[in-house]
Amino acid sequence: MSMVDEIGAGLDGLSQLQALIASGRKPGILHSLDFDFIEVEPGRAVFAGTPGDHAYNPIGMVHGGYAATLLDSACGCAVHSRLSAQQAYTTLELKVAYHKAVTRDSGLLRAEGKVVSIGRRAAFAEARLTGADGRLYATATSTLLVIDRAPAP
Repeated sequence: MSMVDEIGAGLDGLSQLQALIASGRKPGILHSLDFDFIEVEPGRAVFAGTPGDHAYNPIGMVHGGYAATLLDSACGCAVHSRLSAQQAYTTLELKVAYHKAVTRDSGLLRAEGKVVSIGRRAAFAEARLTGADGRLYATATSTLLVIDRAPAP
């Protein structure tokens, strides 16, 4: 069982995510990369984190996967917030554009995702990763598959 199902079984996507934030529980990826799920409303989700040594690559910068994970999380949860209790999603494609290198000195980063459009089988979302000073670090577009959940036994 997924964490959102444990916390919000039978609820629509927005209610599940609101319950997750209210619970204070964090899925493994948030622990691993040390970031937080901080806001959700219909069609919008926000994650934030401060990169540290745990996210560095061998060439002396924060690995691009750190930014990509924040952006993917924001896009995915923005879509999740628009789903019914009988729907789920998975990312089909994520395109990330890196605008500025991220380092441990970048400070708090904020990934804000928004739904562009959503249909019965596909959803499209976009996200921006910005610093506390408003500086743009990365952007992403995402295509997500909307799937029907199997009925509970």
